[in-house]
Amino acid sequence: MRNTIFDEDKLLVKAAGAPSESKPRFDWAQGLGDNRFEVPKVRITDGAGDRDFHIAEVAEVIGEALTNLMISREENEIYTPKNRELVVESARIVADRLIERMAEEEEGGAPRLSFDELYRLIEKALVENDAYDVAKSLVICRSSDGGSTTVDHMVEQIRLIRRSGQVVPWNASKIEVAVRKAFLSLQTDSEPAVELARQVTRKALSTGQAFINIEDVQDLVQEELMRTGHFKIAESYILYRARRRIERETGSGGEEVKQDSMIVVQKSDGSTFFWDGIDLKKRIAFASIGLDLCLTIEQIEESLRRSVFSEISEVDLRRTIILNSKTLIEKDGDFAKFSARILLSYIYEEVLGWDISVNSIEDLKVFHANGLKKYLKRGVEIKRLDAKLLKLDINKLADAIDPSADLDFDYLGIQTLYDRYLVVDKTNDSPRRLETPQLFWMRVSMGVFAHEDSPEDQIIDLYNLYKSRRFCSSTPTLFNSGTPPI
Repeated sequence: MRNTIFDEDKLLVKAAGAPSESKPRFDWAQGLGDNRFEVPKVRITDGAGDRDFHIAEVAEVIGEALTNLMISREENEIYTPKNRELVVESARIVADRLIERMAEEEEGGAPRLSFDELYRLIEKALVENDAYDVAKSLVICRSSDGGSTTVDHMVEQIRLIRRSGQVVPWNASKIEVAVRKAFLSLQTDSEPAVELARQVTRKALSTGQAFINIEDVQDLVQEELMRTGHFKIAESYILYRARRRIERETGSGGEEVKQDSMIVVQKSDGSTFFWDGIDLKKRIAFASIGLDLCLTIEQIEESLRRSVFSEISEVDLRRTIILNSKTLIEKDGDFAKFSARILLSYIYEEVLGWDISVNSIEDLKVFHANGLKKYLKRGVEIKRLDAKLLKLDINKLADAIDPSADLDFDYLGIQTLYDRYLVVDKTNDSPRRLETPQLFWMRVSMGVFAHEDSPEDQIIDLYNLYKSRRFCSSTPTLFNSGTPPI
C-alpha cells in the first residue's frame, strides 16, 4: 500500500507539472448548467486587487485536478458523466459554504476571499464527496504552480540545508503540502496539516540555529504527528520517507527543487552573503525581451544555475552564469542575443552602478546619461581621455544615448567589445570598465569631431550610425578616438 501511494504521487507530480498545452482541456463549468450557484456578493483577491467571484472558477479548478489524476492513472475517459457530477456537486458544496459565510459576515460590505481560502474550501468539498484522491491532486497541482498555503511560510530567521548542500529559505508551506498529502492518501481530512506546519516551524526556531538540516526537519514532522496522536499518518510518512531515501540511493529519483535555491556566495573581501537567485530571474526576463526561445523560463534558469555551488565566489558566480548562457546558443540562434544581454546586464552593473535587482530596464537611459558625465571626468583624470571632450555640450550628447540599441548585439559582438575596446580603469586594485557599448560609441563619435566648432550635431549623427551598426570605423579610430594626443 505504501509503495502504491509513493508511485501514485510521483505520477501525479509529473502530470501536474506537464505543460497545459500537452493536456486535454474540458469545459467543466458547462456541467453547472443554467444554475451556476452564483455568489455575487463575494469578491476574490488574486494579487492584482479584488474582483468578482464566479463559481464556474471552482468547477474549472476541480476539473483540472481531476484531469491530472486521470492522466496519472493513464485513463482515457476523463470527461465522463460521473466525473462531471463530482465537479458539479463539489462546486455546489463550495457555493453553500460561501453563502453560509456571507450570512456570518457583518452587513455593509461584500466578504472577500483569498485564493488560499478558496482552495481550502474546495479541498473540504472534495473530502465531503469522498474524493480524497482528487483533493490530493489539487494540493499537488497548487504546490506545482507555486501557490501559497494557509501557513505564513517564509521565515527569515532560519535557513534549510538541503541534502545537496544548498541553503534555501525556510518554507513552511512545503511541510504543510507534504503532510496534507499524507493525510489525504489515507483518506483523512488534512486540516491538521496547517497547525502541524506551524508547530514544526516554531520548534525549528526554538533550536536557536540559523541553519537546520532537512533530515532534522523531517524528524520534527514525525515527532509532531505522533505527539498529536496521528499515528497512522506518522507511519505512512515514515515509510514514504524511507522509500524516497532508497530512490535517492539507487539513483532512480531526483531531488525536489521547487524552492528557490539560496546559496552562500563569497565576496572579494572574504565576507559572504546569501544569493537567492532573484537577480538571475530578472536577468533572464531582460535577456528574453522580444525573443522566441525554444526553452521555458524555468528550463533556462535551471541551465544557468548549472555548476553553481555553495561558497562559490562572486566572480565565479558571474562567470558561470555567463558561460552557461553561452552554451545555450547551440540550442537556438536567438540565444546568441539572449547570452549577449546576460553579459550586458553585468556590464551595466560594473560601469553604471545600475542594479538589476533594484532598478528597472527603463532606468538604463538615466544611468547612461549620468554615467557619461562621470565617465568623461574619470577618463580625463586617469589620462585615458582628451580633456577637450569635457568642453562639449555633455547634456545634449547624454540625451542622445539609446541603451535599447544594445538589444541588437549578439554574444560575440558584446564579448569582443568587452575584451578589446571598452576603456578600463587600471588605477585601482580591481580594474573595471568605464564604458558600456553605447558610451563607447558616443566616446568614439566625440573623439572624431571634438576639434570642430559646435560639433554636437555631427557627433550625434555619427553616434546614430554607430549604434545602428550600419557603419563602423577602422580599429585604429575606435582605439584612439577621444584619447589624449601623443
